[in-house]
Formats: sequence, structure tokens, C-alpha cells
Amino acid sequence: MPTSKPDSGAHLRPIELVGRDERVRIDFPLALAPMAGISDRPFRQLCHDQGAGLVINEMVSSKPELRNTRKSEQRRLRPDDPEPRAVQLLGNDPDDLAQAARQAYADGAQIIDINLGCPAKKVCRKAAGSALMAEPDTVARLLEATVEAVPCPVTLKMRTGPDDSQRNAPEIAHIAENAGIAMLSIHGRTRAQKYTGSAEYDTIAQVVAERGIPVLANGDIDSVPDAFHVLSATGAAGLMIGRAAFGRPWLFAQLRAALENRGVPEEPAPTEIMSFVRAQFEKIYSHYGNVMGVRIARKHWGWYSSRLPIEEGMRKEFNRLETIESQRHWLDRREADLT
Repeated sequence: MPTSKPDSGAHLRPIELVGRDERVRIDFPLALAPMAGISDRPFRQLCHDQGAGLVINEMVSSKPELRNTRKSEQRRLRPDDPEPRAVQLLGNDPDDLAQAARQAYADGAQIIDINLGCPAKKVCRKAAGSALMAEPDTVARLLEATVEAVPCPVTLKMRTGPDDSQRNAPEIAHIAENAGIAMLSIHGRTRAQKYTGSAEYDTIAQVVAERGIPVLANGDIDSVPDAFHVLSATGAAGLMIGRAAFGRPWLFAQLRAALENRGVPEEPAPTEIMSFVRAQFEKIYSHYGNVMGVRIARKHWGWYSSRLPIEEGMRKEFNRLETIESQRHWLDRREADLT
């Protein structure tokens, strides 16, 4: 049943991204963040169905030697992916990024997103992801090469800066706009923070005030009140949701309803959560096959099951199941227990 409307008049308006030769409209700028190992095709489709207006593919390395691996092949866009189709690229070489952007565009990408936000050690120690925020000149070369390579809009995901002493997102945003970047998504933490502490929004607000391109605010948006607070604090054109959606894709339906001034759906009942599980897992099995499908399902089950009235010991039984069929039968029994 819907709850009462939030006490706010805030809402999101469509935005148009301008590329070198093409334009792309985002009807409702509420986005699922690109997250490695999470925002795969099954999860993107589920979040899109729940109301996300933009769902960005998990990051793909621009390194030529990694471009045709099995993992990269599974991450390539398909014509039936939700539109606008967006893919995120990771790299620190202008020529590699440009070539990867051309390949993604040929695969059907309508938006190319560049990763300057990932704080993972294995990414940053290769001078990529958020590590690049400490190298503005390199960032300029990467962005200019990518924009020049494709006719579609190129966007940029970044953090507020390398650390608390250097919140240089306004400088990087200036560089990005000059390079022809069509939209910015900013996570309200520095690289040094990784995912600890709290997101701050003053830096995002400064970028919004100084730049003429749309900005999506990201970080610690876990509820409808959070969404309205972040919009008010930043003046951003839209919001990007990341970890808050783990095992909780219905968050997009709740946020979208609130931001459209409609009644907000309540948290789903356990049986309804199981329906989300079954729908996503069937797509996972189809996309990854038996071995990888079983492993990927375990990861998502951990997030979903924490919201279900199932004892921890029993919840962990799922992680010992080795086949798709055994997972299906186990979920059948748990679903029956919950009805």
C-alpha cells in the first residue's frame, strides 16, 4: 500500500546530453551507478523495470589485451539492453580509451562513461579510476581523446578529489566541460575515503553552481528523505544510486514515485522479495550459465536474504549449493516456508 506523499515539491526533469554529433535524452535522471560485478545485464534490467531512468553497464577495461576476454564479452552491450544504452570504460591511455569507445559505440552504446571514481586498490595502483583525479593534465588528454572518438555523448563519473586536502572535483569538472563531456556524476567521497565515513555534498554543489552541464549526485542515498536532502543540498539535475540498491532494486520504484509526487510503495513483504530474487536469478542463470550463474546468485542472495525472516544458518546453506537446479529447489522450499 502507498504511504503518504513526501513533504517536498522537488522533482527531476528530463535532461538532454549533447555529444559531438548526437544527442541523447534521459527522461528521468535517476540512475543506477556502474558497479563492477553488480550492474550486469540482469540487475540493470531489474532496476530499469523498477524505475531507473539510466542504467550504466559495469566498467570495461580499455586495455586491448583485456578487450576480448570472456568477462569483457559478457559485459558487452546488446541491442535489447535498456535505452539509453550506456557503458563505462576504465583506462589511462588516450589511444586505448578512444579505441574502446569506438568499439562500444559499434556495439550499440548511446552514452560512453569514463571511470574516475573507482577507489579499488587493483585499479588505482595501475593509475586508473579515482587515482587519475590527482593528474588533471592526464585527465584532459583522456577525455579529449574519447570525445573525439565517438559521435555520441561522453560522460564522466568521479569523486570529490584524491583526499580531504585536495577536493579538486571543481577543477576536474572544468576540464571535463572544456573537453566536451556531456554530464558529470559525482560521488560525495574522496578516493582516500573509499566507502568509509559520510558523503559530503558541498563540493558537488560547487560543481553544479559553476558548470553548465548536468550533474548527478551520488553517495549515501538510501531512502526517499535522503534523495530529497541530496537534491536540496546540491541542486543536482539528478541522482545516481549505487550500493543502496544491493538486494533492494525496489528502491528505484520508491524514489521515482516520491520524485514524481506519487504515493511511495512500502517495503515489499518477504514473499514479494522472493519474487525479486527468483526473477533476477533466472536472468543470472541464463546470462552466465551454470558455474558462474551459481556464484553470482550467491552474492546477490547475501544481500536479499538479510531482509528476509530466515535464520542465518539456513541462509548460508544456499552458498553450499553447486548447481542451478539445487538452488532453484532450495529457493522453492524457502518460498513455501514464507507463505
